[in-house]
Amino acid sequence: MSNDFPWLTLLGLIPLVGALVIALLPAKSVALVRPIALGISLVTLGFGVVAATQFAWDGGDQKYQFTETHAWIPQFGVSYALGVDGIALALILMSLVLVPICLLAAWDDVESDSDNAGRLKLYFALMLILETFMIGVFAARDVFLFYVFFEAMLIPVYFLIGMFGGARRQYAAVKFLLFSLAGGLIMLVAVIGLYLNGPRGGDGFLVDTLAGTDFGGAEKWLFIGFFFAFAVKAPMVGVHTWLPDAAAAARPATSTLLVGVLDKVGTYGMIRFCLELFPGASQWATPFVITLAVISILYAAIVAIGQDDMMRLIAYTSISHFGFIVLGIFALTSTSQVGSNLYMINHGFTTAALFLFGGMLVARRGSSKISDFGGWQRVTPVLAGFFLIAGLSALALPGLNSFVSEFLVMVGSFGKYKVATIIAVFGVVLAALYVLLMYKKVATGPKPLDQDHVLDVSLREKLVAAPLIAIFLFLGFYPKPALDLLGPAVDATLQQVGVTDPAPEQGVAEGSHK
Repeated sequence: MSNDFPWLTLLGLIPLVGALVIALLPAKSVALVRPIALGISLVTLGFGVVAATQFAWDGGDQKYQFTETHAWIPQFGVSYALGVDGIALALILMSLVLVPICLLAAWDDVESDSDNAGRLKLYFALMLILETFMIGVFAARDVFLFYVFFEAMLIPVYFLIGMFGGARRQYAAVKFLLFSLAGGLIMLVAVIGLYLNGPRGGDGFLVDTLAGTDFGGAEKWLFIGFFFAFAVKAPMVGVHTWLPDAAAAARPATSTLLVGVLDKVGTYGMIRFCLELFPGASQWATPFVITLAVISILYAAIVAIGQDDMMRLIAYTSISHFGFIVLGIFALTSTSQVGSNLYMINHGFTTAALFLFGGMLVARRGSSKISDFGGWQRVTPVLAGFFLIAGLSALALPGLNSFVSEFLVMVGSFGKYKVATIIAVFGVVLAALYVLLMYKKVATGPKPLDQDHVLDVSLREKLVAAPLIAIFLFLGFYPKPALDLLGPAVDATLQQVGVTDPAPEQGVAEGSHK
């Protein structure tokens, strides 16, 4: 098949059709809900892998591939326009891999008896609808279409948290919605500003059309509008408080998709829109953003160390990691940018492992409080081992996936922002503290006397863990395929921003002066 085949539309339609099939199932067929949802997600993943084989990994002749453009609201220059570069394709593939893993992990989240038939169907249908929106938001080439998917993602996540979460689910869901709506409304104002200050009519909202446009004095304001929305989504310190509450209240599978995929829309948006549409304003704001990123790294890591709730601790680790990603993005070097994009992928898988393995421990203990554990490597040794591997990935142990991306961010940022990078390195030390202290409190010590009846991991849970650990090792030892996919897109972005890598510093040998 060729690039003319509507790969992206098909990828978005498959889970949407699957959600409709699940919604229409009669109550007597409720046992089919979970297998159908898992099967649909695997079919979507299969089509995604086939699409990736048709993608020109060297970047091809055009910035975007698999492009589709159809007039939608021509009076305002709005199009149904899809297309991906290496960055967007990598994030879509990550999403397609995580959804079936999350569905398998969520297998027993809702009872499958006839009394819960409606809830079960709604739960898995919402997961598939969310997959459609995730594909759409990364594939959108039209700014207005991106905004539609950006806001639409809130709907399934709100209900997944508010209807299926824990004790504080309603508070967490409303807080998530209010923060997200605030960011979205400010971005809507910026989108309107694009229309008023950019080329009108035709395909005026296409990223390709807007790139290179002189927005004059409005550019900095437009940048601020988009950046604020993405900072909320990422999240950055100052607008981050919704995430620990949402992660603690949501089911582990929901938290995985929320932090592992949806929050990447924030950092992806910084690259696709802030940098590419407003290059001058991006360089103007870089000192502030770099400072904010370093604060996020250190503040969230320090707060994580003091957490007693396992899910809140994992959420704070993600805020710290997002600081590294933003640091690499705005350092504006090819090495730091490639590192940040790879970090987005690695963080998605690492966060999935932490939330899902942590959720398995919480389900067995009946509590998410770290102080309620102790000695669990003697109760569930295999599960404790899985959890340790996930933690080592989070602290970027050499040989596991996160190390390569974190190293590239540091090396790429150091050439331009030495002080900020040196300060950020302390975040690596703090990561070792919050991960190892958590594992020590949860897993080490004498065996609890009242846990002899607890079973170690089931076959289904091993199937959840196996692909994640395999990805850790593959990307840790052989990241070349991911780097080859991301590299051309990063180069194109930096060329559009108009920056080049700093020349390497060379010492002058003593006595060489004449």
